[in-house]
Amino acid sequence: MSENWVKVYTTGDAFAAEVLKQGLTEAGIPAVTMNKQLSAYYIGEINVLVNKVDFDKAIEYIVENEIE
Repeated sequence: MSENWVKVYTTGDAFAAEVLKQGLTEAGIPAVTMNKQLSAYYIGEINVLVNKVDFDKAIEYIVENEIE
């Protein structure tokens, strides 16, 4: 993955990661998820990443929407 992408959120819940990614995308902030879970056991984490230039906007979106 390019070094232009930075992590803004980490979770073990694939659904929560996808909802956040969709919300960021709808807010005009391109986002991707990187699933690092061991699929057989759902152990590990899923990261939501955004472009470096959108980092502040993404954090603001997360705070405004009270995403934990």
